[in-house]
Amino acid sequence: MQCGNVSAIATYLTHSGKRRIVRCHTCETRLSETRETVFFDLRTAEDNVMMALKMLLVRVDLTGICFVLGVTEQTVLVWRKRAAEKAAEINRHLLRTLPVTQGQLDEMWHCIERKHAHQCAPDGESLPQSADGRQGIWISSAPEFRLMLAAFVGPRTYDSAVPLIHMTAAVVSGIPCFFSDGFSCSVAALVVVYHQITEFARTGKRGRPRKPVVEPHPDLVYAQVGKQKSHGRLQTLTQRVQCGATRLAQLGLAISTSLIERLNLTLRHTLAPLVRKSGSFCKDRAQMRRRVVFFHAFYNFARPQQSLRVELSEREPVQSGLIHPRWQQRTPGMAAGLTDHVWTFRELLTAKFEPILNQSISG
Repeated sequence: MQCGNVSAIATYLTHSGKRRIVRCHTCETRLSETRETVFFDLRTAEDNVMMALKMLLVRVDLTGICFVLGVTEQTVLVWRKRAAEKAAEINRHLLRTLPVTQGQLDEMWHCIERKHAHQCAPDGESLPQSADGRQGIWISSAPEFRLMLAAFVGPRTYDSAVPLIHMTAAVVSGIPCFFSDGFSCSVAALVVVYHQITEFARTGKRGRPRKPVVEPHPDLVYAQVGKQKSHGRLQTLTQRVQCGATRLAQLGLAISTSLIERLNLTLRHTLAPLVRKSGSFCKDRAQMRRRVVFFHAFYNFARPQQSLRVELSEREPVQSGLIHPRWQQRTPGMAAGLTDHVWTFRELLTAKFEPILNQSISG
């Protein structure tokens, strides 16, 4: 890519206009310019595809999208699958070795297929092997950039907390400080990823040797925010430092989960299955994961946030009568230094990257 080895050799007509066929002079491969994008080999106009995917991000249910555009549900699901795969590719290439100092963890419940599973745990949650009923969306975010680090869909159990921590550790550099609510399995999940093993030398005495001990990493900091509510209103707020109190005091960070709670509200106001007191919940966990992955990339790179905007020092000259822009809109990806502009929706669906192996070799 960007080496001058590709040239256009022909064109062909589609429902969205002309498309070019390009050829690589290095390997003599011929391919369409839309290869490896959401729009490749589709019989529908690109504007209709983008309209359907946009409506998925503004609380429009699947039935409403099919009624407006005159397409079948299966067609929209295929478009969403392609968009989720492209979003996963974007996250895989851009979210790497992020300089994050703190991360906030949280999970919010929703229902898949039915509001109550046939079998459930004593606390009312779905069993780990159950794919329906009450499930959770697990999220980790970096509050300093308002960046969404990782997301996972699964029941509210230890087996779902571990993948979220693994996914978060894969995109950050070092060991950030973690803050979450009072979920009991978070400590054990963090120790699984960030730990050290202490081994003991043999003493030469009779009896079995002492087994190695798994301990939290010395740099691991984890604190919980406990909330007590009465009739839906917050009564008391408590803070508990589970590990790393000395390092937390040295860094001077405040224990808070307010920003990830705000991110949860954004999710509930964006995805139709997460709207409270609504009948538009997902029928399959895989479909819900595709929604969340697609929103993940859209939120980080194509959705400006007012809290991240910066005031322009020098206003650019414009024609007479036009409004002079005062602010530069920024996305979480811009705040983290991952991109230098707000992505358009089409750019989100057509972004292309070199393989990570080639990038590491060239670097």
